[in-house]
Amino acid sequence: MNTSTTIHIYTESTPNPHSMKFVFNMELLPEGMSFDYTQPADGLTKEKNSPLAVALFGFDFVSRVFITNNFITLTKSESVAWEDELFGIKTYLKKYFEEKQPVFSLPEATIADDQSNDTPAIKQIKQALDEYVRPAVESDGGAITFHSFDEATGQVKVLLQGSCSGCPSSTMTLKQGIEALLTRMVPGVKEVVAEGV
Repeated sequence: MNTSTTIHIYTESTPNPHSMKFVFNMELLPEGMSFDYTQPADGLTKEKNSPLAVALFGFDFVSRVFITNNFITLTKSESVAWEDELFGIKTYLKKYFEEKQPVFSLPEATIADDQSNDTPAIKQIKQALDEYVRPAVESDGGAITFHSFDEATGQVKVLLQGSCSGCPSSTMTLKQGIEALLTRMVPGVKEVVAEGV
């Protein structure tokens, strides 16, 4: 997907003080797709094989790598300061892409969200997440994915990735923002919880 010859990268801080967003002038993944790596071995799996993620874990302070459409969010250990590491990471990423090294080593396959069995409520939830929540979460270096909806209890489960994972303000955002929006917009939704947090 690397079609640009001059690589431009800029950084954005995120609400999570341990995460930094590295934004590119090129597409890394198709819109709406993302991969979250919490350890180097994740980048070696058949489902999300990423030489880039494995390489980024080579920086001993990197504890999480999140890759999506046109940015990468890195989460660092508490023992280092971003200002000491930004130049080295940006230089590494620029060289990596200028050398046209791969982001992924995945077989050509279509990864699609099968919506054929979605109930009307699930369709409304996904639409609200895509339209109102996803842009804000992505601007903060993260991603949100619908996980499930229990119509009996009214509970929606979502997966928070990237800078949202472990962010001190993610609980407040989840309850005061996302839960408030979905309970107002989708009949039957009573609460929103994060899966695996």
